[in-house]
Amino acid sequence: MIGRLNHVAIVVPDLAAASRLYADTLGGKVSAPVPQPAHGVTVVFVELPNTKIELLEPLGEGSPVRAFLDRNPAGGMHHICYEVDDILAARDRLKAEGARVLGDGEPKIGAHDKPVLFLHPKDFCGTLVELEQA
Repeated sequence: MIGRLNHVAIVVPDLAAASRLYADTLGGKVSAPVPQPAHGVTVVFVELPNTKIELLEPLGEGSPVRAFLDRNPAGGMHHICYEVDDILAARDRLKAEGARVLGDGEPKIGAHDKPVLFLHPKDFCGTLVELEQA
């Protein structure tokens, strides 16, 4: 069911500093920051030959990653994102097998302008999983 690894997301306390680290120290190709008000984050993508790193910074006090950063002030890995061919079929199959889909269970439009869903970390070895329509 899962396809290619789309990205690994890392929450950071300072997006500009993290962007410089990935660009200057690691030599990565780093995108411009893109505010995502609907998701409460500002994102930067680091392009790799086989996937992407998504750097996330909270946008506003109501940001869903604010609590994560409060618990982990230096930041850290937040989630992994896998592509799926049919997000609704994947959701239905996972729910039938007992996996919990976060939110109302309906896909939202993610940072790549494609439908996404998040799966409860307790159901996936302690890791928050994002599914994105391929």
